[in-house]
Amino acid sequence: MIIDMHMHPVLLDVINDTDEKLFFRKQQFGVFKSSKMPLRFALTLMDDAGVDKTVILGEDYSADSAMPLVSNDEIRTVMDAAPGRYIGFAGADPRKEDAPQELKRAFEELGLFGLHLNLSRTRLNVEDERVQALFQICSECEKPVILHAGYSWKPDTPSRYAEPILFEDAFINFPGVRFCLTHMGWPWWEETIMLLMKYPNVYADTATVYMDSPTKWFKQLFSVSMDIDWLQNSFADKVMYGSNMPRWRQVRSMKGLKDLPLRKDVLDAVLGQNAERFLGKEAVSGR
Repeated sequence: MIIDMHMHPVLLDVINDTDEKLFFRKQQFGVFKSSKMPLRFALTLMDDAGVDKTVILGEDYSADSAMPLVSNDEIRTVMDAAPGRYIGFAGADPRKEDAPQELKRAFEELGLFGLHLNLSRTRLNVEDERVQALFQICSECEKPVILHAGYSWKPDTPSRYAEPILFEDAFINFPGVRFCLTHMGWPWWEETIMLLMKYPNVYADTATVYMDSPTKWFKQLFSVSMDIDWLQNSFADKVMYGSNMPRWRQVRSMKGLKDLPLRKDVLDAVLGQNAERFLGKEAVSGR
């Protein structure tokens, strides 16, 4: 099974029933020239890349914006529109008093499978008690957390809140929670691989920033900046494929990984097996 760990459903037509919503999302997400994406086209792109399931990320910064970027109810709408294809992660703005209740509702009533946070957008440190409260809920509900790490394309997202090493205490304090650092934490990829090797509950996805093409970029990151055998021999069980759709097409990022000189067992782990372990059987089976 191939699982894409990183898609933002901001352009999907099933949640953009007005021009105002689409405009808001394009401005907030930083895809100013993009168009609405029909769900059937998104599914065609998945099929073209051979992707079986895709994780879609809820995002809520409504403490200082008109509405959530993608609400938890909208994540559920996408899941229901394409049964078995999307695995929904909740968003919750820690700055809002009702964030803990909203996260519990997302898990218990909407059936979402984890939490996604971009602390660069909220300008909160991971030690903030409001953030810690959300991690505690994930611990109690046995749900994983996807943390934005490293560079962000979104407007108004200072990178100093997303350096991977800043999250280390959370990995220690919540050993039962599986955490994913997005984008390999680039440009702090060395910190990311240290954390992957040090903590059993830490993973990373490959939805990194491409300067040129995925093939060239993955070669630079995994074969030049680091030795390819570091991935193959030291943390092959911790890296998960992520496309960062709609910024990058799944088939292109997939090719970038397949062009690496990886053993088949390692490629299979990166493309799906590690994600199955991170997400858990309930999420992967769709129940």
